[in-house]
Amino acid sequence: MKINKGKLYLITGGSGFLGDELIKRIINFGGVVRVIARNEGKLIELKEKYPNIQIHTGDISDKFEVRQAFKGVTGVFHLAASKHVGLAETYCRECVKSNIIGSMNVLEQSLIEEPEFVIGISTDKAAQVSGVYGASKLLMERLFQQYERINEKTKYRVVRYGNVIYSTGSVLCKWRKLIKNNEEIIVTDPAATRFFWTVGEAVDLIFECLRDAKDSLPYVPDMKSMCLKDLLEAMKTKYLPDSAKGNLKIREIGLQKGENLHEKVVDGGPYSNEVENFTIEEILEKI
Repeated sequence: MKINKGKLYLITGGSGFLGDELIKRIINFGGVVRVIARNEGKLIELKEKYPNIQIHTGDISDKFEVRQAFKGVTGVFHLAASKHVGLAETYCRECVKSNIIGSMNVLEQSLIEEPEFVIGISTDKAAQVSGVYGASKLLMERLFQQYERINEKTKYRVVRYGNVIYSTGSVLCKWRKLIKNNEEIIVTDPAATRFFWTVGEAVDLIFECLRDAKDSLPYVPDMKSMCLKDLLEAMKTKYLPDSAKGNLKIREIGLQKGENLHEKVVDGGPYSNEVENFTIEEILEKI
């Protein structure tokens, strides 16, 4: 499957961090973009940046708004999600509304409109479920598999990967601001390891999945990982003012609810501390 020139493609949650890069790629391929998202301000900003896109204000947990956004689309990129691990533990209902009910609404509408494809974005947290967010994404994946069995006219695809560097709410965004201001840094566990990659690599995988995946089972890349201790060292090197070298305050608070010390991308696969780690020099190139 590929992006066809002049055809309309829907991005749910397209006002988020990943959406901007995805919009750019689809436009470069000659496609037409429609974005549905809840944040009106960000939608307006996207429209100013990409004047030819269509914007719909809406919440995918509302069936009518999903039905309205689906009209005439050739393919669907399902990015919309509640994705903050900590908030999902506190606001379980809101996470379920977005990640499960919202996904069901998208999938239900795909039975009616029968687009060429619906591709969903999942996470390594679905491979080793320890909290609400990971559980919600695992259920989303299973829903895709069920709908694939009953609708042969639409290709259902899922990509599963780790953390995207500087995505909304990322620890990197928080650390960068605090380090620049020489303020106290809060670290859960410096020994923890996470799979990280760039937004460009994440979008590359989406199109690779559309091209190469054979079914709705999670399409998973080979990934290297970062140790939080090394990530923090790299960020200190890049962002800490020279006048503050050696004076940065760091407070360790331990792993929080819903977090793992090490992650997996697939069940039965290696943990993030068992694969090749990025060196500090390699991390510096990515951040």
